[in-house]
Amino acid sequence: MKVKCFLFVFIFSVITVHGNEGRASIPPDHPVICKIKDIIIYKDDKFFSTFPSIVKNGKNDYIVAFRRSPERILFGERYSHHVDPNSYLVAVRSRDGENWSTEPQLIYAHPYGGSQDPCVIKLKNGDILCASYGWAFVRPEGFDNLKKPYFKTIYGATFFGGFQLRSLDNGKSWGDLTSYPHVSSEIFNDVFGNPLSAYNRGAMYQSKNGRIFWSVAVNDTIPIPKTSNHLLVSDDNGATWQYSGVVAKDDKVAFNETSVYETPKGDIVAFMRTANFDDQACIARSTDGGKTFTWQSMGFKGHPCHALRLPDNRVLLTYGYRHKPEFGVRARILNPECTDFATAEEFVIRKDGGDGDVGYPWSVNLGHNRVLVTYYFNENNETRYIAGSILEISK
Repeated sequence: MKVKCFLFVFIFSVITVHGNEGRASIPPDHPVICKIKDIIIYKDDKFFSTFPSIVKNGKNDYIVAFRRSPERILFGERYSHHVDPNSYLVAVRSRDGENWSTEPQLIYAHPYGGSQDPCVIKLKNGDILCASYGWAFVRPEGFDNLKKPYFKTIYGATFFGGFQLRSLDNGKSWGDLTSYPHVSSEIFNDVFGNPLSAYNRGAMYQSKNGRIFWSVAVNDTIPIPKTSNHLLVSDDNGATWQYSGVVAKDDKVAFNETSVYETPKGDIVAFMRTANFDDQACIARSTDGGKTFTWQSMGFKGHPCHALRLPDNRVLLTYGYRHKPEFGVRARILNPECTDFATAEEFVIRKDGGDGDVGYPWSVNLGHNRVLVTYYFNENNETRYIAGSILEISK
């Protein structure tokens, strides 16, 4: 088996080893990422599968949730879209992170339209939360009757807002939908004329004291829509949510898909995707528990990011890369406080994507210094599927 290793020393060196050959020569004080293999988690040419997230549900139980919709090419259409009236949330499972169930389990199909980006988190009390949001497809004559302002896509859809599902039995079944609260600075209404409920794509984080942090996107300008990021918190395992503060807002830069992380010292860090900013990934940091944040560019492109705490408290930051000629997924290892993003070396996990419609990574520790990075992928601009890469990370 061919193992691809990246050693971060004074320069960015690429070495290729076979099996365990040569590993004894690696200096022990420098972080190393070795890609063990790429895997297929779920692929079916009849379906357009995208936007995964993953949780470790137990010692030998991993769950990948993702959005699935029909492959529209089979209907004679030119291509499939990210906004589809028949998209719904499903999950596959594995006992080892490498071999996955072949038939997905339904998490939720919304009765009013398509559901997006299932973002799962395993809570300390054992519950699993799944955050999502959705689109309602409205006939042309209906839009004139909707309460303004509302957001309309080029596909003829509008929001019905963000919602949450909860599993009390390790993801075997899911309870009723509950909507997230409305953020007061959100401009848009949903399809029913109500203030739009909070939504976003990205990882929540539960702190040592049980508080859950979640950065949501808020539409704050019209007629040209632009989003800012705001923090919601929950102290009762997601039963209720309270507004905490602005994460990032700018007159020109839009902040959207965001993953939240808490450092060992207690800083709340948000890793944000942007628009109108040359696709630069940004970081926002709070030193007062999420009441106030300061944001800055991290100096590289990423769409969007996910942060995973490693066993030694370093952080694996993964992100999609959607620029020619190397469409794919990349990563950096940050120090425990996530302060060295500007100097951390970059590791290319995948660069063989068919076009820019790839990425959205989400990672989990497998044990024995190994990590599984999940993402969606395509080769040659063919059917999108859920893929993964198993990495070995050591010092």
